[in-house]
Amino acid sequence: MLRMRGGAWQRGARRLVLSVAWSWGASAGAQTPAPADAVVRPVYQVAVVPQVSAVDLFRTWAPILERVGQEAGVVLELKVARDIPAFEAEVLAGHPDFAYLNPYHQVRARRAHQYIPLVRDAQPLTGLLVVRQDDPIRSVRDLDGKAVAFPAPNAFGASLLIRAHLVEREGIRIQPIYAKTHTNAFRQTLAGKAAATGSVRAMLEREPPEARTGLRVLLETPGAAPHPFSAHPRVPAAVRQAVQAAFIRLAREPAMQSHFQDIPMPRPVAADHQRDYLPLERLKLDRYAE
Repeated sequence: MLRMRGGAWQRGARRLVLSVAWSWGASAGAQTPAPADAVVRPVYQVAVVPQVSAVDLFRTWAPILERVGQEAGVVLELKVARDIPAFEAEVLAGHPDFAYLNPYHQVRARRAHQYIPLVRDAQPLTGLLVVRQDDPIRSVRDLDGKAVAFPAPNAFGASLLIRAHLVEREGIRIQPIYAKTHTNAFRQTLAGKAAATGSVRAMLEREPPEARTGLRVLLETPGAAPHPFSAHPRVPAAVRQAVQAAFIRLAREPAMQSHFQDIPMPRPVAADHQRDYLPLERLKLDRYAE
């Protein structure tokens, strides 16, 4: 069951509630009284980094969170922040019980509240820098001094890795534009308002064909461990383990594979902070974060 709720986060939402059908309405309706022997499940709130619109987040995450919750014996309620900076603030305040977040968010969430990564995709994450198909730009050095669009300052592959690469390896300076979503960032370049857009391949592939064919890849960064699905340490260890196992098991079901492809996490594997995300500290991304 998933419900989209307004208002403030309810910290440590571990109360017991009855499962009811999830709908696209913003408010929960009346619930039919449950029989005395009804099974109740603890409720946990889930935050997902809003790389796309709220409608797309619910469309892609609703089936997975409902099935994972059923498998793990819990209810996972999806909470969608208005934009990436608002999502960051919620995670750094320790509000969500679970969060799907980018690798740099994981580093910061670990520092702030010891968030524990449970699963991540097996495929490394790389950043892409794309330009208009008909633009004469052929080298990243052609971007020196020009405007470049990004979804948010602290988007990992789509912003931090690229900005660090441009300064540290290419020695060029750009004028960043933060468009709040990947789609908005692509539109900045397609409309000629930015010379290039920073993104990741999964987000580029989600764009409609007319947008994809209007863009070409100028740069792809080296790979890093991708976005984890992480848990606040207040979530009991048994629940964390059950959720982790459910993600890995469900991704193997033929009926669920397209849903995991959409997240995107087509091949979830167990994540480990020390192995996967601690090395990011050496990249000194804090100097590029905002």
